[in-house]
Amino acid sequence: MKKILIIDDDIDMCNLLSRFLQRKGFETDTAHNGNRGIAKCKENNFDVVLCDFRLGDKEGREVLRDIKTINPQTIVIIITGYSDIKIAVDVIKAGAFDYITKPLVPDEVLTVINKALAAPVSAPTDQEGNSPARPKNKITDQNGDFLVGQSSLTKELYRQIELVSPTNYSVILYGESGTGKEVIARTIHSRSTRNDKPFVAMDCGTLSKELAGSELFGHVKGAFTGALNDKEGHFELANGGTLFLDEVSNLSYEIQAALLRVIQERKFKRVGGNKEMDVDVRIIVASNENLQDSYRKGKFREDLFHRFNEFSIILPPLRSRKEDIPLFARFFLEKANEELNKKVEGFEDDVIETFLNYSWPGNLREFRNVVRRSALLSPSGIINTKVLPAEITGLQLADSPKEYFSHAAAVHIHSHPTEMKELDLKNAAAQAEYDTIMNVLKQVNFNKSKAAEILKIDRKTLYNKIKNYESQP
Repeated sequence: MKKILIIDDDIDMCNLLSRFLQRKGFETDTAHNGNRGIAKCKENNFDVVLCDFRLGDKEGREVLRDIKTINPQTIVIIITGYSDIKIAVDVIKAGAFDYITKPLVPDEVLTVINKALAAPVSAPTDQEGNSPARPKNKITDQNGDFLVGQSSLTKELYRQIELVSPTNYSVILYGESGTGKEVIARTIHSRSTRNDKPFVAMDCGTLSKELAGSELFGHVKGAFTGALNDKEGHFELANGGTLFLDEVSNLSYEIQAALLRVIQERKFKRVGGNKEMDVDVRIIVASNENLQDSYRKGKFREDLFHRFNEFSIILPPLRSRKEDIPLFARFFLEKANEELNKKVEGFEDDVIETFLNYSWPGNLREFRNVVRRSALLSPSGIINTKVLPAEITGLQLADSPKEYFSHAAAVHIHSHPTEMKELDLKNAAAQAEYDTIMNVLKQVNFNKSKAAEILKIDRKTLYNKIKNYESQP
C-alpha cells in the first residue's frame, strides 16, 4: 500500500484529502506545518508528499529541499493558489513532480498522484535534473522534424514547455526574431490534450485593423467592400485547439479590445454578423518586445496582457546557446542535403569555429539559411570558409571574391596607409575617408557590419568604398 503525507495548515483540507485517498486505497498521514511534515519524513518513508506552498512556518520550496535531502526518491507535489503559479513553477524546476491548483478537485489530485507513481522516479537524473523521460532530440509535427538542442538553456526551455503544455494556460513567448517561436508554440500544442485538434497560426505584424478583425473573427458576405462570401476566421478554424498569434503587440487597440471580449466570454461574432458563436481555444502569443513595457507605454492593453500572461517563456538567442551550434549545423546540413539531393558530408573545423564566433542576429532562421546556401555552393565533400557569406567570416576571407576585403590585403594596407595616389587637394578628402574607414575596421576586427554601423553608412556602401580603394593603382 502506497503511503502519502499531506502537509497543509488547513486542518479541514488535510482531513478531506486524507479520507478521500484512504477510500482510494492509500495509507495517509497529515502534518499541519512544514517542520512537523519534515519530521514525519525523517520518521517514515512516504511515496508521495502533498505539500501546500504557503505554510505558517515555511514555504513549500524549503520543505521540498529538506524532504529531498532526507530521501531524494520521495515524490513531492505542490498545492498552490492561482496567484502562486509562477512560484510553483520555480519549485518544480527545483525538483517537485507537479503542482495542483486550489480549489482542489479530488479526482484531479488522484490523477496527478497516479501519474507520479507510474513515472520512473528511481531513474538517475543528470546535473540539470533531467531524467530519461525527458524529451527526445527530435520532435515531429506536420511540418517535419525539429531539433532540440542540448545546452543548459535549451534543456531549461523544454522543462518549462513540458510543464505548461498539459495545462490550458495562455502562454506568452518572448524572443528575438528567428528564435523559433512558432516551433515552440507547435511543440506546446503537440504535447497538450488538444493535440488532436487544429493548430492555427496568425502573423499579426502586417495586418490593418480591418483585415485583422476579418482574419481573427471571420466575416459575413457584404460586411465590407470585397467581402463577396462568408469567411471563417482563425478562432473558428482553431476551435478546440490552439491559436498562435505572432507579434501580437502589433494589433490595433480596437482589435485588442475585441480580442479581450472573446477571451473573457468565449463567444464572438463575425465581422458584419449578428450571430454569436461559442469558441474554445487555447491562445499562445509571441512578441519580440516586452508586453509589460508595451502596456506601460500605452501601446498594449493592460487587461489583455494579464489575460495572456498566465505563463511566459523566454526563448534564448542562438548566441547564448553555443553548445547547440554544432548540433544545429549538422541538422540543417542534413535537411539541405535532402532538399538539394546532395551528399555534403560536414564542415571544416574553422567553419564551425566561425559559426561559434558569429553573433547570429537572425538566430536559427539566419543559421539555417547560411547552411543551405553553403551546401548549395559546395560541390561535394565538406563545407569550407570560401562558401560562407562575408558577414559571417569577418577576417577569414583571404580567398573570397575581390570585392570583399581580405585579411592579407587589410594588413598590407594598414602597414602602408599612404600608398594611395600622391596626395593633392583634390583627393585629400578621399584619403581622410579612407583612413577613417581603415581605423574603424581595425577597431572591430574587420567586422564590416559593425564598421558600417559605427560609420553610419549601410553595409553595401562600405563594400563599394572598399572595392573602390582596392581598384586604385
